[in-house]
Amino acid sequence: MTRDRYQGQLDRLRSDIVSMSNLVVERYETAMEALETKDESLAREVIDGDREINERYLELEGDCIDLFALQQPVAGNLRFVASSFKLLTDLERIGDLASNLAGYAIAAERDRYPEIDVMYIGTEAGAMVTEGVAAYANDRPERAREAAARDEKVDKLCADASEVVIRNLLRTDYGDGMSETMEDVSRLLLTIRDLERVADHAVNICARTVYMTDHDTELLY
Repeated sequence: MTRDRYQGQLDRLRSDIVSMSNLVVERYETAMEALETKDESLAREVIDGDREINERYLELEGDCIDLFALQQPVAGNLRFVASSFKLLTDLERIGDLASNLAGYAIAAERDRYPEIDVMYIGTEAGAMVTEGVAAYANDRPERAREAAARDEKVDKLCADASEVVIRNLLRTDYGDGMSETMEDVSRLLLTIRDLERVADHAVNICARTVYMTDHDTELLY
């Protein structure tokens, strides 16, 4: 295989992964909109579309394996393919989390704890994903480090939100409505947990990018 053709395969892999990431982010944002508006049709769109993300994941994973097996990349190309291979898993899992959030949107019937801005947390986590993928797409390790640094803020937002829920639960007597309340509380805590996980996967994406470009493992542990 000529060098130009080989480089074309590498470029196509990067382009295809960025395309998949755009789809994942779109589905995630739709899930957040469904969560805010309780629009069941939007939520169903996300859940039903998860198969497409899974199929793209498997296809691109296969492309990475073919490059490993047939081209035996070395040095920078090896780091690129290995990082891309791992990054795909994070994108697929963000897609799964988007489906979870869409499911919570369908189940939610009441708004509790309006003081907790779930949409703000979700926006921050989603921005980390977008920035991380942009860093990967353009070989920008400094941009990846900046995006990863935002995880501390998201972690604090999630911890503060969970504390509000637990404190309120402990000091309020819900009487006969306790069962209903616990369903709402559980769903909200799961929502907060999944948003935190989205941010964690964004950090992973950033870590793959830093390793790919700088051969630096600082964010991997």
